[in-house]
Amino acid sequence: MTNNQTLEDLLLVETSRRNTDLIADLVFKKHEVFDELITIYLRNEEPVSRRAAWVVDAVSREIPELIKAEHLEKITEKLGIFSHDGLKRHSLCILARSPLPVTQTGVLINTCFDWLLSPKEPVAVKVWCMEILYRISLTEPEIRKELADSIEWRMEEETPGFRNRGMKILRKLRKHDSAT
Repeated sequence: MTNNQTLEDLLLVETSRRNTDLIADLVFKKHEVFDELITIYLRNEEPVSRRAAWVVDAVSREIPELIKAEHLEKITEKLGIFSHDGLKRHSLCILARSPLPVTQTGVLINTCFDWLLSPKEPVAVKVWCMEILYRISLTEPEIRKELADSIEWRMEEETPGFRNRGMKILRKLRKHDSAT
């Protein structure tokens, strides 16, 4: 990043793995850039927010401690207004591997069930919703039956990827139910 080039300029260069990795490398060297990246991501402006979300996702895989509780809260708050599939997918992926924001559990449950049951959402969004709902069910067992019913209900209409992950989640749910 040159003196005249902003993080947003870099994000707008191109949508590519190479550009994502280039910006992620910048964040690895200068962690303070991460907060600016989160701000751009949460603005929900196409295409820059989606590209920022991709970098946040990539960076948080390598350095999970950069995602703070307040970031997770803001991501969860904004989740329902994201319209682009890429923003939804990256947000859910980040949430699925992070400590879930306890104060936003209701919002997360509602959004994930809505997207899981929607015939319009892409399979990647639904798969991450299943994962998040399963994780929530570990502390909120009352949603297990609804999660199992929802997965089973969508099974016939969905792709092999959905069915594969759905079967894995159903097995885990049954295992928990038989243990209690």
